[in-house]
Amino acid sequence: MNIRPIHNENDYNAALVRVDALWDAIPGSPESDELEILAVLIDNYEGESVLESDPIEAITYFMEQRGL
Repeated sequence: MNIRPIHNENDYNAALVRVDALWDAIPGSPESDELEILAVLIDNYEGESVLESDPIEAITYFMEQRGL
């Protein structure tokens, strides 16, 4: 398991490729743990990326996430 923070689009795309490779991991396996950690990192990066985009898009995103 070689997990690193996601700092840019290249890291993000590499994480997505790895998630695709791990998608059918057996629950409880090391691969499943890696998948779960990558999902958290990706979610965090996507949330931060929205903040750097258009302010209206950011507001819309957060409203949708909260069911508003």
